[in-house]
Amino acid sequence: MKIALIAHDKKKDEMIKFAVKYKEVLADHELIATGTTGTLIMGETNLKIKRMKSGPLGGDQQIGAMLADGLIDLVIFFRDPLTAQPHEPDVSALLRLCDVQSIPLATNVNSATIMMEALKNKVYFN
Repeated sequence: MKIALIAHDKKKDEMIKFAVKYKEVLADHELIATGTTGTLIMGETNLKIKRMKSGPLGGDQQIGAMLADGLIDLVIFFRDPLTAQPHEPDVSALLRLCDVQSIPLATNVNSATIMMEALKNKVYFN
């Protein structure tokens, strides 16, 4: 399964803790991340991650293109709903693509935990 990992600046620490907790589950899948998020996760977990550009520099759009082409199976995007993002249109487009393509999307640690537990228990979605 190809999993995209994205986190806004104020959620990066939460994403790192999440990735550390589910390192063994994530290691069984192909991981793609926006630039800074991917670098930080790799630094703490040694997981192999294909990194795109930083979100504000087009990384969200790169992952969005992969979604549109059917190259992503699951998105974990820890969003910061309380801070305005300069690239908000890109974020909205990425979320919309998940809905259009019926790609499972977790936007917080609790929904992401449910997805990781499903993967850990070999429960997959269509």
